[in-house]
Amino acid sequence: MISFIVAIIVLILGYFTYGKFVERVFGVEEGRTTPAVAMQDGVDYVPMSWKQIFLIQFLNIAGLGPIFGAIMGALYGPAAFLWIVFGSIFAGAVHDYFSGMLSIRHNGESISEIVGYYLGEPAKKIMRVFSVILLVLVGTVFMTGPAGLLSSLKLFGIENVKIWLALIIIYYFLATIMPVDKIIGKIYPLFGAALLIMAVGIGSMMIVKGYQIPEITLQSMHPKELPLWPMLFVTIACGAISGFHATQSPMMARCMTNEKYGRQVFYGAMIAEGIIALIWAAAAMTFFNGIPGLNEALGNGGTGAVVNTISKSLLGPIGGLLAVLGVIACPITSGDTAFRSARLVIADAIGFEQGKINKRLLLALPLFAVGFGLTLIDFNIIWRYFAWSNQTLAMIVLWASAAYLAVKSKPHWIASVPATFMTGVSITYILMAPEGFKLPASMAYPVGGGGALLVFILFMIKIRSGVRTIKQEA
Repeated sequence: MISFIVAIIVLILGYFTYGKFVERVFGVEEGRTTPAVAMQDGVDYVPMSWKQIFLIQFLNIAGLGPIFGAIMGALYGPAAFLWIVFGSIFAGAVHDYFSGMLSIRHNGESISEIVGYYLGEPAKKIMRVFSVILLVLVGTVFMTGPAGLLSSLKLFGIENVKIWLALIIIYYFLATIMPVDKIIGKIYPLFGAALLIMAVGIGSMMIVKGYQIPEITLQSMHPKELPLWPMLFVTIACGAISGFHATQSPMMARCMTNEKYGRQVFYGAMIAEGIIALIWAAAAMTFFNGIPGLNEALGNGGTGAVVNTISKSLLGPIGGLLAVLGVIACPITSGDTAFRSARLVIADAIGFEQGKINKRLLLALPLFAVGFGLTLIDFNIIWRYFAWSNQTLAMIVLWASAAYLAVKSKPHWIASVPATFMTGVSITYILMAPEGFKLPASMAYPVGGGGALLVFILFMIKIRSGVRTIKQEA
């Protein structure tokens, strides 16, 4: 219990201390005109209050990651607490902050364009393709998952999964093409607040009812004897660091009226997500009397059943139902913005103005045709590749952030150190994973570590060469 409470406190202190330091290193300019003000178009560039943007950003990045990912990560034991806390403060929040603030400095452009400015044209082209594929995958999976959960609840008497799927697709389509303040801006703050309240309720009831949350150890407790490195660092992504977030931050960068709100919105939303992940990881480890019990519960009903059982037991029938509905809302409100982000990435890449509805339809219709087709495919293997792709995307964004800081003669280590770490994670994982090369740890570890070190050395050589090919900030 003590470790859990201390972990929550450290996350909050991280926001007020390291978050402030990161903000100071970046160099916020409060008097600088933001894209939301200079480029208002009533569709994607729409000024909003920072509190509204925070809740939208929080819900955009949350999805099911800090809940389902944290529960699966709980199988590794309380070592997961350490990754959530330090990953959020030193990697995830830094990644989210720079992906948002650099977008503000470059007219709200998508992350693929930002990476191109700081890592070069080849990286930009790769990121354009990489980002769109990842976003369509996220949007598609977040169609099918919620549809299944809604059908199981028999909400409004509808049990047919296909009907729920059709309704979700219609909603996604409207959220993708409508002005950001018309649907997303109105309902997201409510859902975001509900998600925070749900997590606080779960965490509070664990303490009130005296559940014995395990103390932190550095030992993997996974039933299949999977190692902490690198498996834990890919399993828990959204609760610590996730490349998907970098595709979402530019959307809110187009709505922020002052750079001074960047820490609250981008760094703060990641810390809030870390707290949610911490609560659900602790609940999963504790509620079923340890890791073996959690593993059995997952085997019997899956992650959704675990969430349902914990929520109803700790919050009662009504509170539990609201909690489950919140869990359903999470993926829906990340799926729609995934498709919206995909539209913006493509529009930025080809210079296709999006002010008129017919131009938005020209991009949205093909995206949804692909997404619907993918709902007919088994995603078990594809989604495991997504987990690796997600962390690889985060790695690339961190290197781009480090390059920006180096060119500005600022301490790049706040981005280059976590970038090196995530490089090691990505390389080692794909070498070891069942969907990868299936190499033994004795080979994957040195190659992954060596690869990360090599990338860091190449980065240092590049920045010391004095090359200045980066496009200046807008």
